[in-house]
Amino acid sequence: MTAPEVVLPGGRRHRLAVGAGFDRPATPAASRIAYAAAHVVADPGAENVPGAPAAVDWDTTLAFRRHLWSYGLGVAEAMDTAQRGMGLDYQATRELIRRSAAEARAVGGRIVAGVGTDQLPAGPATLAAVTSAYIEQLGDVRAAGARPVLMCSRHLAAAARGPEDYLRVYDELLTAADEPVVLHWLGPMFDPALTGYWGADDLDLAADTVIELIKVHQPRVDGIKVSLLDAGREIALRRRLPAGVRLYTGDDFHYPELIRGDEVGHSDALLGVFAAIAPAAAAALAALDRGDLAAYDEIFAPTVPLARHLFAAPTWHYKTGIVFLSWLAGHQDHFTMVGGAQSGRSPAHLATLLTLADAAGLLPDADLAAARARAFFTVAGVAQ
Repeated sequence: MTAPEVVLPGGRRHRLAVGAGFDRPATPAASRIAYAAAHVVADPGAENVPGAPAAVDWDTTLAFRRHLWSYGLGVAEAMDTAQRGMGLDYQATRELIRRSAAEARAVGGRIVAGVGTDQLPAGPATLAAVTSAYIEQLGDVRAAGARPVLMCSRHLAAAARGPEDYLRVYDELLTAADEPVVLHWLGPMFDPALTGYWGADDLDLAADTVIELIKVHQPRVDGIKVSLLDAGREIALRRRLPAGVRLYTGDDFHYPELIRGDEVGHSDALLGVFAAIAPAAAAALAALDRGDLAAYDEIFAPTVPLARHLFAAPTWHYKTGIVFLSWLAGHQDHFTMVGGAQSGRSPAHLATLLTLADAAGLLPDADLAAARARAFFTVAGVAQ
């Protein structure tokens, strides 16, 4: 069988591998909890343009979540990867959470869902308005049956004048929670509007505020999701957490070593990259479960260059690469995003993404991936 070929920008020819792929595990990983933050599939026939309300292809969006559950991963719903506040408006978000949580119950899948303040209009908001918006969304997620993730809020970042304001808002939220929630710390590389979150530009001072909050509300905190792309800082925070509180790594650069852990502890996972590398991630976690660290490292190793390219600066455009890979892998029939965000990465960037995904064994149908890549690059002016 001849492997298919694609001409990339610049004229280089890439011959795709014909790999065997990864087996689905019989059960979810036992030694780690792992969530994949999933994207939404846009309706390609709708007006998904900048500033327009999101029009979602619900059937394909839910089918992608079933794909993640079939590999034993949990779904982190309505998070940054779903273009929360970057194309996905709150009306669509609420419906997404409701539908995904119902699907999770039907298949026995694990699910958490984001709670934010994005139903508020853009611009200034009082702390009281921010708190009320959070509580409204907390109620929506609880009613849907998903575990809440208290996401970072752009409105709170703009309104807060110091750590005491964050503590005041989160104290009210955690007091209102009737089950343990996941906290969320998204760094400014993912969203510049979150610079200074937790009341300080100094991340050590911000970490002190986080630890103070968690210690006061420990019974109501399942864990904290940290996306700072700084492995050393994450490990330092992890070692300060009270017993029983999990650190969910959101570090899409250093996840293999953070999940593997050390003699003191490990991170669990809530990662956008896991949506793109789900088969490999499941296989690596299964190897970790059986104590085969060599296989764990071998499976994850080729996914790291892919992840580092996918999340390269400007990091917030990583969603474009996630959707491009989903299209190439056959999970959707088009490369269209809500808010027109498919323009967020260049053809040259996506060409490198194609070769790295191929090297990691993440394109299950090489002929399909090649046909779609050739179509895309032809439109981009690269003759095939």
